[in-house]
Amino acid sequence: MLFLTLGASFVVLVLAGLLLLNQATAGIVESKKQASIAEAIGIHSFMQQQLRLPETRNVAINEQLIQLAALAGAESGRYQVLIQGPSSVYQSSEILAESVPAELRAAVESGTGMFVTPTEVVFVDDDQAPVPGWAVGTVLVDSGGERYPIFYIFQMTSEVATIRALQGAVVSTGLALLGALAAIAYMVTVTVVRPVRKASQTALRLASGNLDERMLVRGTDDIASLAESMNEMADDLQQRIRELETLSAVQRRFVSDVSHELRTPLTTIKMATDVIHESRGAFPPQTARAAELMFSEIERFDVMLQDLLEISRFDAGAAVLSLEDVDLAALVRSEVQAHTALAEQQGTELRFTARGDATAMMDSRRIRRILRNLLVNAIEHGEGRPVHVTVAGDEDSVAVTVRDHGVGFPAAQAAQVFERFWRADPSRTRVVGGSGLGLAISLEDARLHDGWLSAWGRPGKGAQFRLTLPKDTDTALTSSPLPIIPTDVTARRTDT
Repeated sequence: MLFLTLGASFVVLVLAGLLLLNQATAGIVESKKQASIAEAIGIHSFMQQQLRLPETRNVAINEQLIQLAALAGAESGRYQVLIQGPSSVYQSSEILAESVPAELRAAVESGTGMFVTPTEVVFVDDDQAPVPGWAVGTVLVDSGGERYPIFYIFQMTSEVATIRALQGAVVSTGLALLGALAAIAYMVTVTVVRPVRKASQTALRLASGNLDERMLVRGTDDIASLAESMNEMADDLQQRIRELETLSAVQRRFVSDVSHELRTPLTTIKMATDVIHESRGAFPPQTARAAELMFSEIERFDVMLQDLLEISRFDAGAAVLSLEDVDLAALVRSEVQAHTALAEQQGTELRFTARGDATAMMDSRRIRRILRNLLVNAIEHGEGRPVHVTVAGDEDSVAVTVRDHGVGFPAAQAAQVFERFWRADPSRTRVVGGSGLGLAISLEDARLHDGWLSAWGRPGKGAQFRLTLPKDTDTALTSSPLPIIPTDVTARRTDT
């Protein structure tokens, strides 16, 4: 920030100095030009009068011009003169004829009036460097009407000295201003920028989870007020987060305790329900139907309770893997066959494809649970259309995709489908029972394997879930053998 401010200040000072110098130089040069013209007009009128005096009519023109040149020489400190006579050039003794530009000579010889042009005054003395000046040209007319070009040369020696002094003053003033701006920028950086930067760093550390971070409060200015506000915000945030953590811990403990407490009575109820269900043939029709409904709901309640217990184990960090070398293709094929009956009830065809070596280290029980959730989800939401199950492997990983062509879901909900108890359409009746925790548990099982569980979906175009696992525990996933976007969708985009 400091260097940026100094750089911008330096540029502004340079531009302002150049503008000031240009304006001052232009004013000095223009003032000298106007003064030269005015003085040339005065001396020229005097010379013209001298040339036409009656007593000079009998004097040779060359002598008259020599006298006029000598008269000008008396004023050599203010200007120099050069007269083009009939046979030679008469000029002041200090300058050379090269001081008159060729274009000015041509203008005077071919025109009338007075002409002025900038020039470089060249001196007879070689040790004296040329200086800029103004050349004013016109003609002298004698009593006989003869024209003699005359040029007045005005040096700008004092003006050049003034301009150089002005340049030095501008440079020294600019350096002084730059130094003052540097001091001001440093003070602003110390008093404003650094505290704001510290506030930003403190906010970043708070956002990263370091809730004990605080700002040092000094003084009573706006920066101190900012520090106090930041500290108050951090205190409030820390308190709210602690309250939420406590509430979350209480909720998890409640779910875990309730799940464990319900397990014993549910086991007893389930045993009694099994006995009643097995004897339902001896009951009246209504009682037998009630026994079947009670049996199915107790089974569903048991599944929900098992899911809650599994979620509580994940929350407590007690979930562990039992790894073994498993052929994922064979595992998936057996799960597809196990769900064929359910798929036929829904009018859905299960299609299985496998390619490549799909052997990897995994917990087969947990992977079966993931596949079971994905297949049931696809059958339930596939609206009777075919469900494609694909397995593939490469050098580092294995993957399986489950693709349905049912209702699908918006792309923005691709992450929400793994949230606990989340449902895309709560008003829609579920055909296959579930706890609403299946995909959440599946995601935790995938993470436990250091794997990925991803979802793709579009309304009316179905959905695809992809499970990717590393082949061994030492391999970090960087890619998947199967794409998350279905191949039929990408092929349709290519065709269009």
